[in-house]
Amino acid sequence: MDRSTESDDLSASTKRRTRSRAWRFVVGAIVAAAVITLVVRATVIDFFYIGSTSMESTLNPGEGLLVNKLAYADAEIKRGDVVLFDGRGSFLPYERPGVLDSLAWALRLAGNDSVYVKRVIGVGGDTVGCCGPDGRLSVNGVQLQEPYIYTGDKPRDLEFHVKVPEGRLWVMGDHRSVSEDSRALLGAPGGGMIAKDRVIGKVTDVIWPLDSNRGIE
Repeated sequence: MDRSTESDDLSASTKRRTRSRAWRFVVGAIVAAAVITLVVRATVIDFFYIGSTSMESTLNPGEGLLVNKLAYADAEIKRGDVVLFDGRGSFLPYERPGVLDSLAWALRLAGNDSVYVKRVIGVGGDTVGCCGPDGRLSVNGVQLQEPYIYTGDKPRDLEFHVKVPEGRLWVMGDHRSVSEDSRALLGAPGGGMIAKDRVIGKVTDVIWPLDSNRGIE
């Protein structure tokens, strides 16, 4: 083998090693980015798509929401907050998810029919009633002003009077005539009130589509 052939072989081998290292770097970077994304979405902030009409016109089908998972780390859930929560044990029978189910949800490879978005109307210790002389909801005897209710809807479609236990929340959709919420489970175990520890986070913004970007009140 002459020196020219040896030089060509050496050059080809060097190029192969360089390409191999480059591919390993790219794959490693992708894996690292995926892991970081999962950790952030699991612990800090997440993205969620609205699929129902129960929160119109505050939140509309197809919109993408930003969910702050640390919002209640050092703050209490307040009346009027819009929250994302796991409905198992209140809206749905409790069923512990498997590891693969949780991973598929985190990666958005599967939907999660147990997750809901609603507005907090009453917190632990509150008495929520319906309805006052002018048809509005009341909390602790004070009638609510609810400018977020879907245009044309009444504040309610049935009479109720409930005491919210400590550690629980009474939630309702803004599109009252189509929302299945705490009202739908009156008389059921738990009375339709969700446990605070089932809240995943606070919905803070609509970020998709880009021309619909807005904060949530």
